[in-house]
Amino acid sequence: MKIKNIKHVFFDLDHTLWDFDKNSALAFDKIFNLHQLDIDRSEFSSVYEPINLNYWKLYREEKIDKSNLRYKRLKDTFDAIKLEVSDDTINQLSEDYITYLTTFNHLFDGTFDILEHLKDLYQLHIITNGFDEAQQKKMDNANISQYFETVTNSEIAGVKKPNPIIFEYALDVANAKPHESIMIGDSLEADIMGAIDVGFDAILFNYHNNNPEPHIKQVKTLLDIKMYL
Repeated sequence: MKIKNIKHVFFDLDHTLWDFDKNSALAFDKIFNLHQLDIDRSEFSSVYEPINLNYWKLYREEKIDKSNLRYKRLKDTFDAIKLEVSDDTINQLSEDYITYLTTFNHLFDGTFDILEHLKDLYQLHIITNGFDEAQQKKMDNANISQYFETVTNSEIAGVKKPNPIIFEYALDVANAKPHESIMIGDSLEADIMGAIDVGFDAILFNYHNNNPEPHIKQVKTLLDIKMYL
């Protein structure tokens, strides 16, 4: 069923349009080769991914800062796989990771098609918890910047999703009203509940195959958004 009276569509970036997991794996391949670290990539990924998600949760909740997130997610992973890596190397790896991460530009299937479909019907925007210096590079390198009229990130807003302040900041920048706006993202907590609490409508990009409450609108592919918009 098409949703009426929407003028503004806000997207999350990582894990919604920009394929973070694929690009991250390529970045780790790059920096491990550069630093000549012999690491089983499959083992590393299986350990790193839940650790990284947990640290991002702490970051959203203002319990750690950016530098601790970048260092500790690697330190904890290396400890878990029993690989001794010096603090200097970990710090350099964390910097190199951010540098190379933005050079890869894999998007989820259907990204360009859905943005082309929406661009003449709505004003499109980004709300992301990602780092200021990285997010614009990701969008530029993936050739999607031109679709979005505004980009709000957590460093500019001073808080992270699901804090209502970042949604209110994004609305103000976009000159939009909550009842005319919809949020699309992969995180039930940060994107969907955060937006709903401020008065947005919302669509969960549920490629994780989670089980949200029945009242939550969801899609499994980006092109399925056409059912609603």
